[in-house]
Amino acid sequence: MDFTRLPHPAPVPGATREQAIADPGFGKVFTDHMVSIDYDADKGGWHSPTLGPREPIALDPAASVLHYAQEIFEGLKAYRLADGTMALFRPDANAARFNRSAERLAMPALPEDVFVEAVRQAVLADKDWFPAVDGGSLYVRPFMFANEAFLGVRPATRYKFLVILSPAGNYFKSGAPAVSVWVSDYTRAAPGGTGAAKCGGNYAASLVPTGEAFARGHDQTVFLDAAERKWIEELGGMNLFFVFDDGTILTPPLRGTILPGITRDSIITLAREQGLTVREEMYSLDQWREDAVSGRLVETFACGTAAVVTAVGKVAGHDGEFTIGSGGPGQLTQTLREKLVGIQRGTVEDTHGWVTRLG
Repeated sequence: MDFTRLPHPAPVPGATREQAIADPGFGKVFTDHMVSIDYDADKGGWHSPTLGPREPIALDPAASVLHYAQEIFEGLKAYRLADGTMALFRPDANAARFNRSAERLAMPALPEDVFVEAVRQAVLADKDWFPAVDGGSLYVRPFMFANEAFLGVRPATRYKFLVILSPAGNYFKSGAPAVSVWVSDYTRAAPGGTGAAKCGGNYAASLVPTGEAFARGHDQTVFLDAAERKWIEELGGMNLFFVFDDGTILTPPLRGTILPGITRDSIITLAREQGLTVREEMYSLDQWREDAVSGRLVETFACGTAAVVTAVGKVAGHDGEFTIGSGGPGQLTQTLREKLVGIQRGTVEDTHGWVTRLG
C-alpha cells in the first residue's frame, strides 16, 4: 500500500515536547501523528492508508464497536539503538497475533506487511518524541474497531485500523525492583472464550479486580482458572514464570485462556538457549505457596511488552500472604531481563532476526 501523507497544521512545539517527554510515565503522553487505514467489504477491503495528524475520530452513535465491542489492539515498542537509529522488536509476531485476534472477533485480517509498514511510518514520523529517560521507548498501539452504523448482532462490514504512539518510561509507578500481587476472586477468561485474543473486553473485565489489588496496596492482580479456581493463569496484563532451586523454569501453558505473549515466547527461547529446562505446565496456587515457603521456588517473574520482565516479590490473598525468595528480583530474572533488553536495544547480538531496524 502507498500511504498518503497529510501535513500537520500545528505540531507540538519542540520545547513543549521536550518537557512532556522528560518524565512521561506510561500511557499519558501522545505524539503528533497517527496512521489510519479503512476497511469496507463493499469497496474491496482495505483502502485509504494515511499518515496524518493525531486527531479525534468521528464516530456515529450507532457504530458497532459501541454496542457489540468488535475491537482489538496490539502493543509493541520502538527502541533507539546505540547508533541512533530506531528499531522494533518482533513486529511480525505482533502482526500475526493481531490477525489471530481479528479472526476470533469476526474481523478482517490486515496483511502483516501492511501492519508492520503502518507501525514503521508512525514511528519514523514521530521519532523526535523518543524519551531520553532510563529505559525509555516509544510505545506503539495499533488497534482496529468496527465503525459501521447498525444495531443488528452480526459482524460489521466497515472497520478502521489506527496506529498511535506514546512516549513511555517505567510501567509500574513505584519503580520497585519487585512487585506485589493480589490473588483475585474474579476470573479473566474461560475455555472457549476470548482469553487468547487481545481485545478490549478482556481488559475491561480485569479492571474491578485490578482496582481491588490497588486498593489493598498491591501492584497487580493474578487470575486463577475459571473451571477449578486453583490453577494460575496470568496477571492482569502479563504472563508469569516460576524458577525453582534446581534451575528449571515453569510457565502456565497456552490453553486458549491466556494471552500468548511475545515477550513470553522470547523468554522461553532465551532460557532454553542457555541450557535451562522450561516446562509449560499447570501450576496451582497451593503449590505456589508451598514451594515458596519451603524454598523450592526461588523466583517468580512477570513479563510483557509494557513492563518487560518484572520480579514478583510478594503474593497475597484471602488466605494470607507469602514472600518469594528474598522478596526482590532473583539472579535468573535479572539475567533474562538484561539479555532481552540488550537484544531490543542493540547491545546484545540478535541471533534470531527479532530486531527490525527502521533507518
